[in-house]
Amino acid sequence: EVQLVESGGGSVQAGGSLRLSCARSGFTFDDYAIGWFRQAPGKEREGISCISGSDASVYYAPSVKGRFTISSDNAKNTVYLQMNSLKPEDTGVYYCAAYDGSESYYSCGTGYGMSHWGKGTPVTVSS
Repeated sequence: EVQLVESGGGSVQAGGSLRLSCARSGFTFDDYAIGWFRQAPGKEREGISCISGSDASVYYAPSVKGRFTISSDNAKNTVYLQMNSLKPEDTGVYYCAAYDGSESYYSCGTGYGMSHWGKGTPVTVSS
């Protein structure tokens, strides 16, 4: 059974940093990707960043490009999201999700194709 467990959320002031972790288990897929998504109160879920398991290519949403960095430590089966220069609009629940190749493609923007989701970790950025 695939499990994704997020950690590292918390409360910070604007301009601060947090590092989120997504620990995965039960993963045996050759074609996979891991993504970070967030949902702010009263808003739709949005894709933040994704990293491909096959070639380590990455995607960032325009709203976080230059401030957030996604990385993967395969030895630890963990994907990280380093978030710097945080803004109040970064507030939300951050979810880790995985594409396992069962769909023909995935979208980092919408989360389509991501078959597995964690329970989320909350991030609050105060001004």
